[in-house]
Amino acid sequence: MRDDSWTREFPGSIVVCDAAGVVLEMNDRAIEAFASQGGKELVGRDLADCHPEPSRSKFKELLERPRVNVYTIEKNGTHRLVCQTPWYANGQYAGLVELVLEISATLPHFVRSG
Repeated sequence: MRDDSWTREFPGSIVVCDAAGVVLEMNDRAIEAFASQGGKELVGRDLADCHPEPSRSKFKELLERPRVNVYTIEKNGTHRLVCQTPWYANGQYAGLVELVLEISATLPHFVRSG
């Protein structure tokens, strides 16, 4: 990611990979989150290698059949929202974006009309 990009210091982890799962970009939070697996050195490598089973198989399935995958996790007492979603270039599937945000253990839910 460009050094002047708003995503660089975004408080959530952002990882972008191509349609084969190769990491193209990582923001600072993602580099920190994946430090034990190589951090910035993961750019150019297969993102599936950073996921243990069964997450690895699910990730590979998302690459093959792109769709949005959203879930929450708790790790080391911290609750996180994980959103894996396809991205497109000129209308063609180009890969996945993985966004991870720290969240409260309880979230309000609102139903709005219109």
